[in-house]
Amino acid sequence: MRFNGFNILAIIVAAIAIYAIEFVIFAVLIPGPTYQHMVGMSDAQATASMAGSRMPYGIVMPILAAIGLALVVKWRQAVGLAGGFITGALMGVLFGFAATMYSYVYGAATEMFLGVTLIHYILCYGVAGAILSAWK
Repeated sequence: MRFNGFNILAIIVAAIAIYAIEFVIFAVLIPGPTYQHMVGMSDAQATASMAGSRMPYGIVMPILAAIGLALVVKWRQAVGLAGGFITGALMGVLFGFAATMYSYVYGAATEMFLGVTLIHYILCYGVAGAILSAWK
């Protein structure tokens, strides 16, 4: 199943992989109070955030990331799992992690949050890039 030369099924699987890795990191491995501390969120803010939950929109970011990674993998002509992983990891650091640094530089996020998000973006984008490159 292709659209404009892109394998739609590979993009969907890459987005699901990103979402799954994020779930493991941020919902399974890191307890809620630890996450709150890392991003500088008070208990009141966490309660308010969950009351007006925007969780259903959470799938939008992995889909957009997978589409963007599909473009970069194609432009870079990345070959195989390793080529795709490297391409994805580079995009994770140069764009995902770079954007996250705003919450540290101008917000209340901690150094621990930076470390976790760096690993998060390398893994998520690297795995997605590998899927997209190997499954052309």
